[in-house]
Amino acid sequence: MFIDVLIAVGILFAIGIVCAAVLALASHFMSVPVDEKAVKLRECLPGANCGACGYTGCDGYAEALAKGEAAPNLCIPGGSSAAAAVAEVLGVEAEAVEKKFAYVHCNGVRDVTDTTVIYEGYHTCKAMCLVCGGPNKCKYGCLGCGDCAAVCPTGAICVKDGIARINPQKCIACGKCVNTCPKHIISIISEDASVAIACSSHDTGVNTRKKCTNGCIACKKCERTCPYGAITVENKLAKIDYSKCTGCGMCHEVCPAKCIAAVGEFHEEFRKENQK
Repeated sequence: MFIDVLIAVGILFAIGIVCAAVLALASHFMSVPVDEKAVKLRECLPGANCGACGYTGCDGYAEALAKGEAAPNLCIPGGSSAAAAVAEVLGVEAEAVEKKFAYVHCNGVRDVTDTTVIYEGYHTCKAMCLVCGGPNKCKYGCLGCGDCAAVCPTGAICVKDGIARINPQKCIACGKCVNTCPKHIISIISEDASVAIACSSHDTGVNTRKKCTNGCIACKKCERTCPYGAITVENKLAKIDYSKCTGCGMCHEVCPAKCIAAVGEFHEEFRKENQK
């Protein structure tokens, strides 16, 4: 009986030795070489894994940097400090990081629009959107449930007067709100942008006016007024080409619906709120 136990223990011990040897050999011959430069570059990044750089998180960006396939100033959340650290590892000159923030292209506050039905269900934009596009008259506008605010890592988003509002001083342009919004009405714009379209409706001007008095009516006054061809009306909605925009503000002045917002006023509004 005792011998049988010793034999069983011996067999198990032998199996363990064999397995350990196989794992050691597999680890040696099948291991993936570690790029030390990529590791150092990864340590320079904040770890937000937001994808704002255009790569699959910080690891993907670090690998692209190590291969020389990416610019060192693409990490918006990390800002200038991350760009400087990356440039030092790469042995190149540090480049400035363009400050950006997320902007909600809707100004359909409660006093300018209305709902068509009473919604009773999960209080999320995604759930609302599944029911005939939501209860609002305008099917393109913000639903105001705050799905974007729920995923914002810096608390930069709040819902006020029925629509989401993003504080540019707190926003790190991570893009999580952009990916979360079921209406796809949030985009990342430059902090230096002087104007932005505060509407996402592609309805005709008449229908837009019936649903929201702050909506774009595609009258093309902005397009005709802009001396640089920076703004056009496409698919019944004004669109800005920021590579051509000089910030003259003429489009904002002539817009009869005032759906072309002055970004400077937007920034100032939040600065005053932050000072309270």
